[in-house]
Amino acid sequence: MTATKVQFRGASQAPELRGPVAAAVGAVLDALPVRPTSVRATFTDENGPKGGRAIRCALEVRMPRRSAVHVEALATTARLAFDGALAKLERQLGRVRDTVRELKRRPKKYFAARRALAP
Repeated sequence: MTATKVQFRGASQAPELRGPVAAAVGAVLDALPVRPTSVRATFTDENGPKGGRAIRCALEVRMPRRSAVHVEALATTARLAFDGALAKLERQLGRVRDTVRELKRRPKKYFAARRALAP
């Protein structure tokens, strides 16, 4: 699959993570049957310079003809927040993939009705 461009917002929190974030998100998205239209990674510091568990990483994946998949994680460092958000994104996209597969397996309503009425 072709490389997906990842948009970064608030990346001043972790400029060194741009490469690893793009590579890891790209690897997760390669397993999808459809190519996402956009991917956004947002890093924010919730409570400013006070410190503590306040770095939020939000990942949003938009796919054609589907609702956006949005996950967030909160941690003490940007890397830990990204790792948590990536794990959540993998689970959510796995659910999307399973749902699509299940819908394709079941016969559609009109197909089943036609088969039932056929002599």
